[in-house]
Amino acid sequence: QVHLVESGGGSVQSGGSLRLSCTASGYTEGLYFMGWFRQAHGKEREEVAAIDKDGKTTYAESVKGRFAISRDNTKNTLSLQMNNLKPEDTAMYHCAAALGEYYSGGYPAESEYNYWGQGTQVTVSS
Repeated sequence: QVHLVESGGGSVQSGGSLRLSCTASGYTEGLYFMGWFRQAHGKEREEVAAIDKDGKTTYAESVKGRFAISRDNTKNTLSLQMNNLKPEDTAMYHCAAALGEYYSGGYPAESEYNYWGQGTQVTVSS
């Protein structure tokens, strides 16, 4: 079993920055992929960014050039540096982790993530 806990959310003005963190505990050796998802009020959850155990990353088009995902395998932590935040980035951000190294799309789909955190709220005002 794996337990994920997010932190670092808050309220900022448009153009500001926040850094989200996610700490994993439990059976962390098998966590090959980790990712950040977000869900805005009344909208579907969407993937923001993902990273594999070797550091290869993927981003949603809407955050490319503004967000950076990273992980520290020795500390079992996942981070999301968010710069130039926009009101449309307002959402609950969730950390997720997936077992397994191979997925048909190269990265796990949302339904293929095995573990989820409770989330941390990010609010960006204009």
